[in-house]
Parts: sequence; C-alpha cells; structure tokens
Amino acid sequence: MKSILRALGLVFGDIGTSPIYTLTVIILLIKPEPTHIIGIISLIVWSFIIIVTIEYAWLAMSLGRRGEGGTIVLKERLIPLLRNGKQIAFFTMLTYIGVAALIGDGVITPAISILSAVEGILLIPGMEDTGTIVLVVIAAIIAIFLFAFQKKGSEKVSDLFGPIMIFWFLALAVAGIFSIMKFPQILQAVNPYYGSYFLVTHGWAAFFILSDVLLCLTGAEAMYADMGHLGRKPIVQAWYLVFFCLVLNYLGQGAFVLSHHHVKNVLFEMVFNQTQFFYIPFLVLSIVATVIASQAMISGIFSIFYQAITTHILPILKVDYTSMKMRTQIYINTVNWLLLMAVLFVMFQFRESYRLAAAYGFLVITTMSITGIMMTTIFFIRRSYFKLFFAVLVTIVDFAFLGASFNKIPHGGYLSLIIAAIPLSMILLYTSGQRKLYGAMQPVELRLFLEKYNELYHSVSKIQGTALFLVSNVKKIPPYMYNTMFNHRILYEDNIVFSIIRNSDPFGVTGRFKEPLADGLR
Repeated sequence: MKSILRALGLVFGDIGTSPIYTLTVIILLIKPEPTHIIGIISLIVWSFIIIVTIEYAWLAMSLGRRGEGGTIVLKERLIPLLRNGKQIAFFTMLTYIGVAALIGDGVITPAISILSAVEGILLIPGMEDTGTIVLVVIAAIIAIFLFAFQKKGSEKVSDLFGPIMIFWFLALAVAGIFSIMKFPQILQAVNPYYGSYFLVTHGWAAFFILSDVLLCLTGAEAMYADMGHLGRKPIVQAWYLVFFCLVLNYLGQGAFVLSHHHVKNVLFEMVFNQTQFFYIPFLVLSIVATVIASQAMISGIFSIFYQAITTHILPILKVDYTSMKMRTQIYINTVNWLLLMAVLFVMFQFRESYRLAAAYGFLVITTMSITGIMMTTIFFIRRSYFKLFFAVLVTIVDFAFLGASFNKIPHGGYLSLIIAAIPLSMILLYTSGQRKLYGAMQPVELRLFLEKYNELYHSVSKIQGTALFLVSNVKKIPPYMYNTMFNHRILYEDNIVFSIIRNSDPFGVTGRFKEPLADGLR
C-alpha cells in the first residue's frame, strides 16, 4: 500500500490534474450538444484505455531494463536486435528526438499545470478581477518552492505527496458522481461507438479536436520514465485507481456541460455549483495537486538525464543518489535549476493556461509515437505476435493524435519545438564530438601493447616509484599511456592500470587487483 501511495505522489500528478484544463479547452471549439459532448468524453475514456493502459502500463513497462524505463531503455533493448548500421543510425536518431521531446515536455508541464489551477482563484467571490500578471507571479512562486524541494529526493517527495493525491483523486471521483446522478445519459460515453461516430460524422474538425483530447493523456509518458524510481508493479496498481477516478470525473464534467451550456471553466464551475462551501478547500487542493503534477515530469527528466549520461549521450553532470536502497532515485542539481528557469520563462511568455494549451501536447505525442515505433519493432523482431498486434494498434492511434497535433504548431506549438531543439542540439553536438575524439585517439590492443611493453621493460632503466594509469577498459590501452611509455620513454618500476566498473548499488566502493598483466604491470 505504501508503494502505491508513493506512485500516486510521484507519477500520477500530471495525468491526475488534466481534468482541470482538458474539457475547458475543448468546449471552446464545439457546441455543447449531447452528441458532441458524449463523443468527446468517449474519446477521452478510450484514450486512457488504449494509450495509458495498453501502451504504457502493459507493453512499454514490460520492456524495462534493470528496473528502469524510458526511450533510452527502449533503444538499449532494440539496438542488439538490429542487423545493419542504417537501422542502428535510424533508431539512434529516433531516440535522440524522443529524449529531446520529453525534456521539452518537462518544461511545459509544470507551467500549464500550476497556471491552470491558480486561475481557479478567479471564481472566488471578490477576486474575479485579479490581474493576469498577479496570477502568473503566484504560479511562479509556487514553481520555485517545488523545484527547491527536489533536493530532498523522490522518496521523501512521494511520501509527502502520496496522501494528498489520494484526497485529490477521491475529490475528483465524488464531484463526478454527483454530476452523473443529475445527467445519467452521459454514461453512454463508455461505449466506444459514440467516440467513433463523432470522428466519422465531423470529419476534419473532429480530427483536429483530437489534438486537444490529447491533453487528457499528458503525464502518461512519465509512467514509463519514472519506472526506475518505484518499479513497475506499484505504478501499474496505482493506475487502476487513478483510471477509475479520472473516468468518473470526466463523465461528470460531460454531464455538467450538457446541463450548463454556458460553462467556461468546467471543473471549477462544476464544484462551485455543487457546493460553494467546499470550493475554496477544493481550489487549494487543486493548486497543491498541480504542484505534485509537475513532480512526475521532473522526476522523469532526472531519470532521462541520468540514462543519457550513463549511455554517453549527454555530458557528465553531478548526480546525487537520494536513496540508500535504489540506485535510480536521484537528484541532478544543474538540471533542476535550468528546468526551473525554462518553466518561469514559459509562464511569463504565455501568461494564461488556454494559450499555453496551444503549445502543449505536440511533444507529448511525439514521445508516445516514438515509443510505439520502437516497441513494435522489438516485438516484431522477437516474434511476439500477440503483443505486436496491440503495439501496432496503439502506434496507429499515436500517429492519429500526432497528425492532429500539427495544427498546434502555428498557434504556439513552435515554442515547444524550439525548447526541444535545445537538448537535441546538445545531444547531437556531444555525440558528434565523442565520435571525433574517439577517432583521433584510437586505443591500442592489449596484446600488441604487451609485446612492446615487455621488450621495453627489460631493456631500459626505470624510474623508482609507481605510476597510475586510468583507463575505461584494460583490453584497450589509451593513446596517452602508450605515448608516455614508448614515445616519451617514461617508465616506472611499478605500473598500475586502474579502471572503474559501475555496479547496481547506489553507495559503497570495493576494489581489488586482478592477475598481473606483465612484470611491473598490474
């Protein structure tokens, strides 16, 4: 139970706060007619089933590696299965794009989550005229406190946030049930027919609305990226509870829109209409929940950076291990504060959540589509045809969402592409530099090195003392060691080749000598 609580606090804040803004954005584009609203809610419910439950909770999370998940992990699982260099280059580039998209998503997620909740202040009597800049400043202060708390570690963060998220999801479910009781016809939305009917009968308009339906899925990709912090089982178990509460709330919101055609801010107005007495406590809870929503993506970004560092995609940064038990619970100070600066920039640039929604979603579905492609390829090569069938299905749905999201680019989506281009450029520059450096410093085979070393060691005078040479792999002698001994004739009586091998424990160091390589060489 404790692990499930931690999953609620660490992983599901983002997707759990999507009811604050998803339907609010969509009803700006459609008439609140029964066929429209029931169709939209049906699309939301089945998006949860297809994308979150099937793609992530089942397929993607079955492809973990050492307890970790994410695009880089999929690449590490896929590359050994490929046959030629072109395939490896294609999927490597796809991985880089996926990593950059997830990082860009990590900038926009905290901004839209916190802003959308703070805007609920406008429904409090007497605060209807609160200025936009005041709301942005409040949101910025909340974001600063959130990022300052990250150094405590994901374990302590999830212990604090988990119980709060229980209250949040229960509040969503109860509010949804009350609305459903007043307009039970909305339960028809559980039938996928109504979502399909809406898409077929409304043509291109319905297709482009998918880009806003996508907002309900934001945070699903964090389930896989955050896998290393908690493990697969508690995340999947927590999702079943989250799914039940979210579906009830979206059904309730749909019922409320059908009975209140002029609604603007659906969730907050629904709660305000049900009980004004509890509105302010609910608003405070929603603001706290959106702070927690940002946590899922922040933790995911730490995991992605850690994987990128250990696989030599990004430069080495200082990583702090925050748990005595799990190596994957980490904090990266540089990433934390750069991410905060980017979030604050986005907040002050867009100022209102509905404007930010136009930029939101494109990077999310880009990451999901790349996940779908890589999963499908893995299952195809492994001949896991049962999983392959579902992987193809979810990838087709991913591409439908991706195609619909292209209409966001002129309306703010361009900014998300610019944000994602920054880490992508870093990755390409760093990996290109690593390849050139490796090419300029070709290592020497140990066998060839030892032949020359033995001849030199027994024929020249040696310096008293011990020389220590740091190498990554003793089977490949680096050029600096070769040049020191053979070109500069600097040879000590005792020479130690020293290498570090990472293990799976977050703390502790052990050391030992292997068998001597040659006389005077260990």
